[in-house]
Amino acid sequence: MTDRPIGRRPLAALAAAGLPLARPALAQRPAGLTIIVAFPPGGALDLLARLLAERLAPVLGQPVSVENRAGNGGALGAEAVARAAPDGGTVGLLGLTTWTAMPAIFPRLPFDPARDFTPLSLVSAGALLCVVPAETAAARGWGDFRALITWARANPGKVTMGSSGKGTASHLCLSAVNQATGAAIGHLPYRGGGPAIQDLLAGHVDMMFDVMPALLPHVREGRLTPLAVSSARSLPALPEVPGMAGFADLGLDRLDLVTWNALAAPAGLPAPVADRLLQAIRLAATTPDFRARLRPLGYEAVVSESRGELAQLIDQQRPVWQRLVTLAGAVQP
Repeated sequence: MTDRPIGRRPLAALAAAGLPLARPALAQRPAGLTIIVAFPPGGALDLLARLLAERLAPVLGQPVSVENRAGNGGALGAEAVARAAPDGGTVGLLGLTTWTAMPAIFPRLPFDPARDFTPLSLVSAGALLCVVPAETAAARGWGDFRALITWARANPGKVTMGSSGKGTASHLCLSAVNQATGAAIGHLPYRGGGPAIQDLLAGHVDMMFDVMPALLPHVREGRLTPLAVSSARSLPALPEVPGMAGFADLGLDRLDLVTWNALAAPAGLPAPVADRLLQAIRLAATTPDFRARLRPLGYEAVVSESRGELAQLIDQQRPVWQRLVTLAGAVQP
C-alpha cells in the first residue's frame, strides 16, 4: 500500500519574522487559539501540537493553547472540533485516519469529516516504528523484525500489540502486517498512544507500531528495541532500522505506509479567517527551528500550498484507508 503526502514544495519566502499577521475584522474576535488534540497528553500528536503552538503564538500575535479531548479512537476530540464555533478560535490537529478512516470505523459517527471540517494545512508526515521491549527481544530472540514475525507465526495468539485505539494507523498497520505474513498478532486498543506505551514498557504487551516521536526517547534510553519502519525505506532518524522493502520474503515489500497530520477548523469558517490561519501555519511550520525539532523525532515538517490541496489529498486517500478498515475488522457496531 502506498500512502504519501503531497505538498512538499518549499515556501518561496517568509513574512518578516516575529510580526503578527493582520487579522480579518470579526464581530467578536477570539482572545486566543485553542488546538484540540484527540488523544491524551504524552502522545505524538500532543507533542506535535505543543511544538506548533509555541511557534504559532508569535506569528498570530495571540495566545495558543493545547486542549486534550481523548476517547473513542480520536472521535471525541474530532467531534469537539466539528461542533466548535467557526470563528477562528478553535482548530484540531487531526491524524490521517480521522480524516479518512473514521467514517468507516464508526458508521453512526455524529459528524462527517468530509462535511463538518474546514481543512487548513498539513503539518507533518512520518512512518510508524515497530518496537518491542528490550527485555522481551532478548528473551525471545527477536533480534530483528523477521525474527518477531517468525516467532509469532510459530506461536499463534501469543504475541500482543498495544495501539492508540481501534481503527488508528497503528491498528491498521498491524492488520496489514498480519494479512501479509499470517502472523496473527493480537490487538489491544488503548485510549491513546501514551497509555499503550506505558503498558509496553511495563511488559504488559509485546510490541507496538506507533509514530516515532512518542517512541524514540525510549529507544534512545535502551528500553525499547526498534525492529522496522512501516515505510518502504529507512528514515533519517533511524537509518539502521529497515523499511518494509527489505522483507519481501515475508510478503511485505508492497507495504509503504506513511501517515500525516493536518490542522482543521470547524465548517463554516469565513475564508479570510481560514486563509489567515493557513498563512500562519505555513510561517510557523516551515521555520528551520520547527523542522530541526521534528527531524530527530522521525517527523518531516510538511505544509500545504493551499487549503484545496489538503482537501484533494483527503479525497484521494479516503478509499485506501477505508479498505484497510474493512480488512482489519475495525468497523464499530
